[in-house]
Amino acid sequence: MATGDLVVGMVFLSQTILGILGNFSLLCHYLLLHFTGCRARCTDLILRHLTIANSLVIITKGVPQTMAAFGLKYYSQDFRCSLLFFVQRVARGVSMESTCLLSVFQAITISPQNSMWAVLKGKAPRYIVPSTTVCWILNILINTIFPLSVIGKWMDANITRKTDYGYCSSVFYHKLIASLFVAWLSFSDILALGLMLWASGSMVSILYRHKQRVQHIHTTRHSTRSSVESRATQSILVLVSTFVFFYALSSICQICLSFLNTSSRLMVSMSAFFTMCFPFLSPFVLMSYDSRVTRFSFLCSVFHPHCSL
Repeated sequence: MATGDLVVGMVFLSQTILGILGNFSLLCHYLLLHFTGCRARCTDLILRHLTIANSLVIITKGVPQTMAAFGLKYYSQDFRCSLLFFVQRVARGVSMESTCLLSVFQAITISPQNSMWAVLKGKAPRYIVPSTTVCWILNILINTIFPLSVIGKWMDANITRKTDYGYCSSVFYHKLIASLFVAWLSFSDILALGLMLWASGSMVSILYRHKQRVQHIHTTRHSTRSSVESRATQSILVLVSTFVFFYALSSICQICLSFLNTSSRLMVSMSAFFTMCFPFLSPFVLMSYDSRVTRFSFLCSVFHPHCSL
């Protein structure tokens, strides 16, 4: 095994192990809050879906990519490769749209009473369950076409060109078809990114105006509430920034791969690395801003089921 392959394999292995541990820990935390009857935030349900989607991305992307980097042959049939890529795309789409929902719901939550979104404050929580359900259904429907262009790495096929990912290959018969295919799959991504950036801009604007208005107010109750809302908003802003940054890098690599006549191992590895960065980092970002993720709150949840959060 070449030194470069060993380094790449170790990077993917580290991302996979730490990512699975981080997402699993965060998911257990949210499930514990739910089953112990603690009063949770309305966005916790979205975060559970985000954590599940991120875990699926890491498992379906990180495990095969690690095996390929270490030279462990993954003899996949067409159906198994198609299913693997299908789950990857669905999970990645749900991850992005859950991040979008988080930013939109938080923007509505912190909007002032005189804003046009104030009327949605009380209604927003009841739309969380339908919204997260639609995310899964929509991505499953959108990605039904994706497995049709995937074959096993070692399968013979009469094709013009294929992109080798190390464990499976995506097949494109013509550059025009490849362009249309990428454009079709990118439509929902662009829409979600637009909403995400709009909501993030709104939150930054609301926080800035709020800070200007209350900078001379020092009441304890107001300060505590403000601090909780600001911390939650900051975590979502950091989460959105992280997603957009790594999504942009991953998309650049994917576009390059779509128009290359031959597979580039470096480009494939870079694309996989950037794709895994957000699912790997997001649980640690959320835990660092969530004051409930502490030993004390864990014990509180166990011994005081009706604790207020």
